[in-house]
Amino acid sequence: MLYANPVRAGELPNLARFQFLDPGSRVFYPHWETMARMCVASMRMTATQTQDTEAFQKLVGELSTQSSEFRRLWAAHDVRIHGQGVKSFNHPEVGYMDLAYEELAITADPGLTLYIYSAETGSAAHDKLRLLGTLAAQVSASAQELDGKASTHEAGSSSL
Repeated sequence: MLYANPVRAGELPNLARFQFLDPGSRVFYPHWETMARMCVASMRMTATQTQDTEAFQKLVGELSTQSSEFRRLWAAHDVRIHGQGVKSFNHPEVGYMDLAYEELAITADPGLTLYIYSAETGSAAHDKLRLLGTLAAQVSASAQELDGKASTHEAGSSSL
């Protein structure tokens, strides 16, 4: 599932916007309140580690004006790194799964964080991750095939 905010067509997805502005996040995250707290605490940590950028300030302002839950959690001033743990997801394609995660700070780009999710080999969650990988590969192959057909069509029509 790739979140695409229709109001912001063409922009990269933003998990904080998804968390607080998309009602679907309450289904996707079975433990929504926990995930919301983690999201805001991570945003607070980001704000302490990097210079406040205009884009970050705009995001906080947008979420503050459009989400009472965000305002409440932002006002709590919880600052935290969530280095590792387990997160629960209810993915629309494969259903419920608990995944272990580890947070890795990218030192070359302060404020950028990489999250690695995994599941124990042989577990139901592991099978679901493998299925998601297969589905993503099929979508990618279909998109490449369509792109190739469009390029061929464009080349053919330009010779007219």
